[in-house]
Order: sequence, then structure tokens, then C-alpha cells
Amino acid sequence: MLLGSENLVQSKNLSNMDVIFYGVPWEGAVTWGDYTGCELGPKVMRLCSERYSGYLPELNHINIFDHLTLGDLGDAKVIPAEPVITNNMIKDFAKNVWKTNAFPVALGGDHGITYPIIKGLVEKSKKSVGIIHLDAHYDNNEHSLGDPFGRGAPFARLYETKGVRNESIVHMGIHGPRNKPENGKLAQQIGATTMTISDIRNATDLRELARKAYDLAAKNTDAVYLSICSDVLDHAFNPGGPVDANGLTSFELLTIVNEVCKQGVVGMDFVEVYPQQDCNNFSSHFASTLVLYALAGEIEHRKEKNEI
Repeated sequence: MLLGSENLVQSKNLSNMDVIFYGVPWEGAVTWGDYTGCELGPKVMRLCSERYSGYLPELNHINIFDHLTLGDLGDAKVIPAEPVITNNMIKDFAKNVWKTNAFPVALGGDHGITYPIIKGLVEKSKKSVGIIHLDAHYDNNEHSLGDPFGRGAPFARLYETKGVRNESIVHMGIHGPRNKPENGKLAQQIGATTMTISDIRNATDLRELARKAYDLAAKNTDAVYLSICSDVLDHAFNPGGPVDANGLTSFELLTIVNEVCKQGVVGMDFVEVYPQQDCNNFSSHFASTLVLYALAGEIEHRKEKNEI
């Protein structure tokens, strides 16, 4: 069981944890059509995780639980239809997590949660941060139907955030007509790098491309954060996410995430899972494998630094 009680630290002392999970059950004040309900994501991903061990035979037979101690801190508080107040509460919650030396994994919730999480990091640490952003979309609209903190706007807010180095933001996996011309133009203007789905598909070595993305995000920064929206996956692999064709396969996403985490990221989030769209909870189940591949990479990074 990934998040079953037998694998979790039975302590309120966060310093005892190598990995801290926390939920952010927030969907912004503005939703799009039938795609609503991702505030249920943290709960359902946790429930689904009880099916899994930490053993990955395909990754040199690594067992995550032999190397890392996991803890679940519960959920950040949110107030429905109060995005400004909720953003501040998420930021304060995240700052307490960032005060530890643990590897934090945030389960969303919509993509708006990434902005206060990273803002909490830069306020707490005073570090310069680069971001690898795996998504079908830029999410850099000025607002989402009037909400500047909506799920279509977190990277517009991050572009404005002191401590985030815009030239070290990598928008990776971008594809499809739910982007607008101004999204790509804005990313280019602020100096971010775009790696589209075609760049990924045309790469001769997927792991090498992941290392290139990491090097871009790490340049002139103190820390690299990993943010993943479920819709970077093709909808065939993501029935619990928005319908976006021509996306990554599960193999491609897992490979990229594992390689990026081998290089050393400070933390991650996984967002935009809508359980009510997915009668078999395939997308919520996939979250466990995704996190395990990330943690396998984190273990390799710690071994390289002689921390394990």
C-alpha cells in the first residue's frame, strides 16, 4: 500500500519524513463546462494508492520503502469560491512543508495550486527557482474568466513572481488547439522554453531530452520544481482528465519524470484529476505509479550525493 498506514510515519515530527504527501482539494471559483470536481482528486488518489507496494521490478528491482520514509500531512485548508484567501492558506501550508528537508508531493486539485506552492517556496527559502511544467497547455492566461488565480492562469502569476527565473521555466509536452496564439507568444517573450509534443516525439533519446529540460530549468537557479498536469497524457491514458488528443503515453511521461527526478528536484505536484469522469478511477490509480517513478528517481539522486 503506497499510502497505507503501514508505510507512513506514525509521528507528528515532520523531520522524520523523507517524503511528505499532502492534498490540495481546491477547484477555483471558475470551472469549464462538465470538467469540475477535481477537488475530489486527493481523496480518490489516496484511496487508490492502497492497492500498491513500493516495488518496481522494471527499475532495477527498486523498493521505494527500503530507502524512504513516507508521511501524509493531510490536506491544506480551502474555502470554496474564495480564491484569494485560499491561495494564501495554501501558500502558508506549503511554507511549513518547505521548512522540512523532505521531498514534498502535492496532490491536486486544479493547476492553480502550483502558484501558491512555489510562492511559498521562494518566500521561505529566498531561493531562485526553475520549473519543469509538464502539460498540454501553457496555463499562462491573464485570468480564467475573470479569476486571476484560476487553473488557466498559474504560470501568468509565476511569471510575475520574484524568485522564479522565467528563463528557467520549461513548458514541456505542450500540444493541441486548446492553447491560443497569445499563450505561446507570451512564453517566448518572457524567455521560457517550450518543448512541444513534437519535440518529445522527434527526440532520439527520451532520457537525454529530459536531462536537457532539467539543465534549462537548473541554469542560474537554486532549485527545480516539477509540476505535472494530467492532460499532458493522451486522453486514451487519462480518462479522468480533460480530453486532449495526441498527448504523451504513460510510458513517455513515466520515463521523463523518472529521469528529471534523478537529476534532483525540490518537490512536485500532480493536478487535474477529475474522478467523477472516470468510472474505473484509471487516472487516480496512475498517480501512484507516477509518484513511485518520481521517488525512484529521487532515490537515485540521493545515492549519487551519498545521502542514502
